[in-house]
Amino acid sequence: MNNIYKSCVCLLFTALLFSSCKKFLTQTSQDEIRPSTANDLNQLLDGEGYPYSTYTDGYTDLLTDDIQSTGIPSSDPTTYTIYETNGTPLFTWDPTAFDSTSGTNIVNLSGVDSWKIYYSKIKGCNVVLDYLDKVSGTDQEKNALHGQALFLRAFYYLKLVTLYGQPYSGIGIDPTTSLGVPLVLSSKVTDAKPVRKTLAEVYSQIESDLLIAADLLKNNFIPGNTFRVGHIAAYTLLSRLYLYMGRDQDMDNVIKYATNALAEKSGLTSLTNYVISATILNSNGIYDYTMGPEVIWQYGANSTASANFFPGALSTGAVLPPFSVSPGLMNLYNQGTDTNNLGDLRYRLYFVKNSASPAWPYRSYKISASAAKPYDARGIRVAELYLNRAEASIRRYKKMANSADLSQALSDLNILRQNRYDTRKTTYTPVNITDADALFKFCQDERRRELCLEENFRWVDIKRWGLSVTHQYVDAVGGTTTYTLTSGSKMYALPIPYTAMNRNDQLQQNPR
Repeated sequence: MNNIYKSCVCLLFTALLFSSCKKFLTQTSQDEIRPSTANDLNQLLDGEGYPYSTYTDGYTDLLTDDIQSTGIPSSDPTTYTIYETNGTPLFTWDPTAFDSTSGTNIVNLSGVDSWKIYYSKIKGCNVVLDYLDKVSGTDQEKNALHGQALFLRAFYYLKLVTLYGQPYSGIGIDPTTSLGVPLVLSSKVTDAKPVRKTLAEVYSQIESDLLIAADLLKNNFIPGNTFRVGHIAAYTLLSRLYLYMGRDQDMDNVIKYATNALAEKSGLTSLTNYVISATILNSNGIYDYTMGPEVIWQYGANSTASANFFPGALSTGAVLPPFSVSPGLMNLYNQGTDTNNLGDLRYRLYFVKNSASPAWPYRSYKISASAAKPYDARGIRVAELYLNRAEASIRRYKKMANSADLSQALSDLNILRQNRYDTRKTTYTPVNITDADALFKFCQDERRRELCLEENFRWVDIKRWGLSVTHQYVDAVGGTTTYTLTSGSKMYALPIPYTAMNRNDQLQQNPR
């Protein structure tokens, strides 16, 4: 990290974060250093725009039906109490979980204050966007930076609005009046405190940023590795955006952009390649870009090192920690018949398990805990494209009964599944469901099998499908209490953290 980068970060972000420095953009001393070249902005985007070394959103898994409560192991209560303490407010959908007055101030744990994390990154993107016309460099260099910064800003806003807003097409939700999040689109310092925009306004801005980004990136930038975004990542995020919007008219765009991306990058990683023997499997994880062609973009600090809610390693191998992978998720996988047919390999490769017999998964393992893997199991994979297109095709098939949509959905699901099953000695049997409702349910389950404990997918899916979730909570002394998140719950829109509410008295808190 060179001096120009350090100076940019220090000067620009001190000005952005503290109102006492609000004159920074209009009054500077002669010895202050501003970015002057496209390369300076490139370094700035690396450090303050991209989410490298950032741990984010792992807490949302506790809100879903992918996690169960098992209580504190009696064999080692001291070690495991912290996980029970940290996770309980989330698992029970405590409406005060993100307030400083709750039993444990979880907002201060790494990766939990999503509001602060994502708006900080948005600031970095806005600085790059605001300085593009003020620095030297070729049009191609500037356009490449422009596209990346717009993509990242859109990515962060989609994260924010799906965490703190209601589902765009939820029952009883009017996106033109239902609140999303504030839109901050400039690094210019002002005394005005941003207010929340509607869901329609936020999604429209995300759509606009992504459409421009896709064009700029396609014509000006080829990522040198999976840690930079290009136009295929933009196409994929557009397909995700329209799927999350969820109207009938959005399904055409889901299919369009998924198809555009798959036309250029369709390869999936065959999990059979991870099988070393019937009892030994490669533990690198699906997000290890050296194992196959599937990763489009990846980011974040390796979450296996984070132990806020799930231990990185069990103190006693036979126990389960207070929160672990649920039977509801585990029972969705075909676990094979014998050592010659291990079935759906995701069951064996996507989770860390305890050493009991039978072993039970307790946390995600989509990236190795090895120090040689400093990146996380977060980002964009080709698998999502097949699932997005399949779901949208089924939606269209249900509405219009076009056999081409049925064929497309079945093809997409079977291409994905064929790469997930043990095919060393057993031929994969394709799915051939023709009933629209049954196929849609199968697609929902397949999406859960593939994308579990990753990128907030399950939490957003629960919201946009209007699902209810029931948790059986086991407390520190073994007592059991039932908690239910009802369909259309107010808690679909998470409470804004107290840290944001304290800084901005113009923010309207979500109903609880």
